Amino acid sequence: MVFKRRDRRPIWKIVLEFFWPRGGWGRAARYVKHRLHRLPDPPHRIARGIFAGVFTTFTPFYGLHFLTAALISWAMRGNFLAAILSTFFGNPLTYVPIGVASMTTGTWLLGLENTGEHGGLAHKFVKAGEDLWDNLVALFNGSDVDWTDLLIFYDEVFYPYMIGGIIPGLITATVCYYISLPLITAYQNRRKGALKARLAALRKKKADNSAK
Repeated sequence: MVFKRRDRRPIWKIVLEFFWPRGGWGRAARYVKHRLHRLPDPPHRIARGIFAGVFTTFTPFYGLHFLTAALISWAMRGNFLAAILSTFFGNPLTYVPIGVASMTTGTWLLGLENTGEHGGLAHKFVKAGEDLWDNLVALFNGSDVDWTDLLIFYDEVFYPYMIGGIIPGLITATVCYYISLPLITAYQNRRKGALKARLAALRKKKADNSAK
């Protein structure tokens, strides 16, 4: 295959580069910024895509962030690629504060109290995963299906996260929109000016050569 890696990375290296990509998150952020600036679309459409991508990182739809961002961007008539690139706003360095902000806001809005009756957050994740696995196996061995732990996870984690992520997500995405719009506009105008100057120089050079 043309794009197949020649050297297979060990599992530990794949995990390490997920949390700390080659060159660091600073380099990754600069790459995303460069790609966003060079997208062939009007600034307002790119900025809408950025809004969609950043807002998506505050939703609990992990594994579906690209699709969610694309759908929101489509609804807003934003740039799809900008939306997908902007989902990298959510990364291993930011997911913890995003999760804390979303869960805190959600439990406050819904008036929930963590009594500890069903264990901590990690325990609920584990039990929900066990529920999914056990019920999947039950399809083949005919054992009883029980969704209790998954329903607890939905009521006490997923739903509060989904509701709570709306406010901080809207605020953060709006800030990113209004920051990115003038920056992208300035970049595109500067680039257009540079292209015009280059074309003018080529025309002048061609005219000088014709006059000789």
